[in-house]
Amino acid sequence: MTNKPLIFALIIIVVVIVIFAIASSKPANNVPVENVQSTKIKIGVIGPYSGDAAVYGEPYREVVQMAIDEINSKGGINGSKIEAIFEDGKCSGQDSASAAQKLINIDKVQVIIGGFCSSESLAIVPIAEQNKVFLLSAGSSSPDLTGISKYFARNYPSDSAQGIVLADVSYNDKGWRKIAFIVEQLDYPLGIYRAYTKEFERLGGKTLKEEFAKGETNFRTIISKLKAESPDALFISVQTPAAAERIVKQIKEADWNISLMVSDSVSGDAEGLKRLAKFYEGALAAEFVADEQSEAFKRLSENYKSRYNKDLPYKSYMATTYDAVYLLKDALEQVGYNGEKIAEWFRTSVKDWKGASGSITIGENGDLVAGHKVKIIRNGKSELYQ
Repeated sequence: MTNKPLIFALIIIVVVIVIFAIASSKPANNVPVENVQSTKIKIGVIGPYSGDAAVYGEPYREVVQMAIDEINSKGGINGSKIEAIFEDGKCSGQDSASAAQKLINIDKVQVIIGGFCSSESLAIVPIAEQNKVFLLSAGSSSPDLTGISKYFARNYPSDSAQGIVLADVSYNDKGWRKIAFIVEQLDYPLGIYRAYTKEFERLGGKTLKEEFAKGETNFRTIISKLKAESPDALFISVQTPAAAERIVKQIKEADWNISLMVSDSVSGDAEGLKRLAKFYEGALAAEFVADEQSEAFKRLSENYKSRYNKDLPYKSYMATTYDAVYLLKDALEQVGYNGEKIAEWFRTSVKDWKGASGSITIGENGDLVAGHKVKIIRNGKSELYQ
């Protein structure tokens, strides 16, 4: 004779166990961090870790990891440790899109720091938006990113400011009326060209440009064509210092004595400026200047030197990178590990936030409310232009 009460009881126990197992296996992505203290908080980090752009991609990775280790050493986020998952975007839209797909679909991240290059961020945004994953960039400056998605914000300013301030100095201070551009065919250098040209033409000036593809090494034909146009100055708008180095050396070979302007990717390369001082002497640039007197910046600089046994490079970029990690720390503590809530937090709660780069406010369009300052290269160093 079958013991029906016993069988029924066993069925009830099995059902309860199955329900508990299913509930426990659900991802914690949309659960406040305080409810998942034993879970690691995964943050994707996309940047250029190979190729010419690795010159700032590697310190970017080092600063992110250092900031995360600092946070984890003090207990993490409400007891949960942050884990960075680094993916190489190679300063390429295609590679960055693949990296984002991997981070979102396999690693199940709710937050990505990146891209660093504008071409990386522009490719990632649609993927992040579709999956309601928040994207924070500490280095992408293309004007095309302004207001692009509620899931994107940046704590580095738009190149529209870089182009505008240099156009103003060119026209009103230097008295230049005709500017030649050598522009790399990538979003960041093209963004600078467009912003500068719009303002310079508004003032009454004229620009002409020659473009080149990423990876090009021979600029002699371009230089010859632009030299024949007799411009007042030449603006080298490139993604990496390596590309600018090839260009200025070939300008010297062509015996062309021309006033220069360069993108901040070049003026921010302290080692490159020192090594190529004779080529860049007197060149103008516009940079976002970090607050080097702030306690946060001093901590960043000292900790980086102690940990990696080298001086902090690309100070403005690395300051915003450091701040990006700590901004995310505050967001995670306040709204939890949820891409949609973090996106909302950045647009409504980041007001006069004090960091290594200075006082940070993020506008409703996701942009940093700040700008660039004009600098001049003298004796292998970039200093404020007076």
